[in-house]
Amino acid sequence: MNQIIRFCMSCGEPTQNRTPDGDNRSRAVCGQCGEIHYVNPKIVAGAVAVHEDRVLLCRRAIEPRKNYWTLPAGFMETDETVAEAAQRETREEALGEVRLNGLLSIGDVPHIGQVHMYYLGELVDGVHGVGIESLETRLFTEAEVPWEELAFRTVTETLRHYFSLRSRPGFDATSPGAPYQFTAQWKPAK
Repeated sequence: MNQIIRFCMSCGEPTQNRTPDGDNRSRAVCGQCGEIHYVNPKIVAGAVAVHEDRVLLCRRAIEPRKNYWTLPAGFMETDETVAEAAQRETREEALGEVRLNGLLSIGDVPHIGQVHMYYLGELVDGVHGVGIESLETRLFTEAEVPWEELAFRTVTETLRHYFSLRSRPGFDATSPGAPYQFTAQWKPAK
């Protein structure tokens, strides 16, 4: 993923792509003031919000992947923690409050410059609704999850991990253990 920064964010002058001294990657460098502009991954935070034996999913009202199901999740803001972002996204997309129990998964998505982090939590009182970015919200058992209609690989990986953990003897939903770490491989459309 190669994002282009054409103008300096400090002084507004044009930038040139070059490898700064002491670096090993090409960066946008201002020819006027010397400012080096770094392009770093964005954090997507979300929750596997559980009520009884069901997980909360949202049918997306926006692109990308409009009409597909996803976990409540979205981009982290600069003034919040990852956990706060997961809770905010659950409120915004599903009108629900989630009590977080721990980080469940971390998915690297290098081809689009993102890191997806999902917490395991309890959907407070099972209450949910349709937020502005959703067409529908529902609670699903493992057997009911629309696996072929899930929006993103990180959602599929995270749900499969959660259901695998949950089936183990002695699983404690209030303490899910070390987060599952994976890389979501990109495959071109056929």
